[in-house]
Amino acid sequence: MDGKVVVVTGAGSGIGRELAREAARRGARLALSDIDADGLARTVELARGDGATDVHSQRLDVTEQAMVAEYAGAVAEHFGVVHLVVNNAGIAFTGAVEQSGYKDIARVMDVDYWGVVHGTKEFLPLLIASGDGHLVNISSIFAFLSVPTQNAYNAAKAAVQQFTESLRMEMMAAGHPVDVTCVHPGGIKTAVARSAGAAEGL
Repeated sequence: MDGKVVVVTGAGSGIGRELAREAARRGARLALSDIDADGLARTVELARGDGATDVHSQRLDVTEQAMVAEYAGAVAEHFGVVHLVVNNAGIAFTGAVEQSGYKDIARVMDVDYWGVVHGTKEFLPLLIASGDGHLVNISSIFAFLSVPTQNAYNAAKAAVQQFTESLRMEMMAAGHPVDVTCVHPGGIKTAVARSAGAAEGL
């Protein structure tokens, strides 16, 4: 990854932080974002300790399309090119459909699905222009194996899987120089479960 520009959302903890650190060890230039400014600052510190010399960091709410568009522009201005984008930011909510509020379900969809859509659409032109692009969207094993009380998360991650598969075929058909990957982690010790919201009584 020497000199390659790697963009990671949700870089303030968990999978995002470890991806950023590994990319730093491999010589990448980093564009890191998270809604948690303190967590993001810690990741930047760790990444620099791992060898990163060029790090662009910015607090980012991936549910806000205009903010993601501005962020993509800032990254392009800083580095001039983008090679790898990992749409990793995500949240969870625990609650049966009967007890979950519309806003609770919508919030999960906004972050876990629309956040991926925003990151994909705003960075895709940059990945195509690089001539050597790769887009990675983080889904979940729950895209295939639904479980009770995770209905919104299950649905959002399944949507990410289908969206990403469709995009992969589109890039191949168009002959664009962009590889597309959907990742489906299983049980990972991250802050997602610990910080998940829950319906009343759970």
